[in-house]
Amino acid sequence: MKHIYTGLILAAALTLGACASNTAGISVSSLGETRVDSNSFARDIAVENVDARRVGDLIQGSALIVSKTSSDMRVQYKFTWYDASGFTIEDEATSWKSVKLHGKQQLQVSAVAPNAQVVKFDVYVRETYSY
Repeated sequence: MKHIYTGLILAAALTLGACASNTAGISVSSLGETRVDSNSFARDIAVENVDARRVGDLIQGSALIVSKTSSDMRVQYKFTWYDASGFTIEDEATSWKSVKLHGKQQLQVSAVAPNAQVVKFDVYVRETYSY
């Protein structure tokens, strides 16, 4: 009986391990600061032309996601908004958005701040894996 439980636990661990994915990516702030969490991902994807503009009393942020590889890739991006004190604003309400980039494709992404207290933002891009 002990061998059955051990086998089930091992099978569950292997199954869960196969579903785990590397979620490290690239973050670029509206102030021009870049953070690379995965050098291998940064060889395939770049985040460029991060810009902001006012839409009424809100900030609209945009960025260009650039594929540097000839293969298709599925990536996710997320905007994180900050107030003047550096605190995140409504971070849990902001979801990851998934897009498929074809080889050498460039895709502009944008989002509007959730409220007028936002003064800056980060855009984070990471690779996703579909099993």
